[in-house]
Amino acid sequence: MCRYLERCENTARLVDAGFRMSLTRSSAGQTEWNSVLETLDARHAFEARHGVPTVDKVTDFLIRDRSNPASVIEVYRLARDNARRTRTALTLELWEAINESWMALLELLKRPVTSAGVPELLSNIRRHSALVRGALFGTLLRNDIYCFCNIGQLIERADNMARILNVKYYALLPMAGSGGSPLNNVQWEMLLRSASAERAYHWTHQGEISPTSIANFLILDRQLPRSLAYCYQELTRQLDWLAGAYKDNGLPSQELATTLGQNLTGLTMTEILSAGLQPFITQFLRDNAKVASQIETDYRFYS
Repeated sequence: MCRYLERCENTARLVDAGFRMSLTRSSAGQTEWNSVLETLDARHAFEARHGVPTVDKVTDFLIRDRSNPASVIEVYRLARDNARRTRTALTLELWEAINESWMALLELLKRPVTSAGVPELLSNIRRHSALVRGALFGTLLRNDIYCFCNIGQLIERADNMARILNVKYYALLPMAGSGGSPLNNVQWEMLLRSASAERAYHWTHQGEISPTSIANFLILDRQLPRSLAYCYQELTRQLDWLAGAYKDNGLPSQELATTLGQNLTGLTMTEILSAGLQPFITQFLRDNAKVASQIETDYRFYS
């Protein structure tokens, strides 16, 4: 349930970043929408149906299209269905927040998405996501249910962050020391925005824009709630709590997550860039998926 809820918000933020970039750099609009579709692993499906990406077509496909299983409306439907099946495990406030957000989303998406309505639509999706998250963190007992909600959110968030980096960072930045083209500040602003990290980055770096500092912030900064290191710091903590609650320390998922978290903590950005960012991100995506699969096995999450 929480993986799906997180995925909806992440998709909305990516579409928002692509939309803003297409307005700022209209000449690069098609390239930007292609990168959004690639991040969401939806480019081939989109091209098969719509061909060349445009604002209206991409936003409608990613937000409203019922034939696209990764669209916001379809993913939120799955989240709501999972919530309905487990209503007795949720607080009344949390169930009502999820259900009311679903009803509001249906109302918002009665008509096709157009470029004029994109900002308000995405703002509403993010607002409802915040209401659900507030009900979750404000009303659930701090028990195993709460832990699994956190785990789902963190696994999904780490996957999304790595996908953004894999598509955007590596494509935009020549390898360190290669002396490529100058950094495009507007592109980097959009990258930070898609990770909900633009203002936080400027607070901590006082306006400095550099490839290495941005990469370090999004990958290794343990204060940023969407960085890879933070996600695994918290994921390990949640799995450790579960292991203690079930008196079952040493489960494979716990060991995998701990190892991946320690690897992130032990690396520097210079080491990652020297070895190659793309191989690092590709391996992280594999390891993150392996952790998720092992959690399903260890705790018997069978569909």
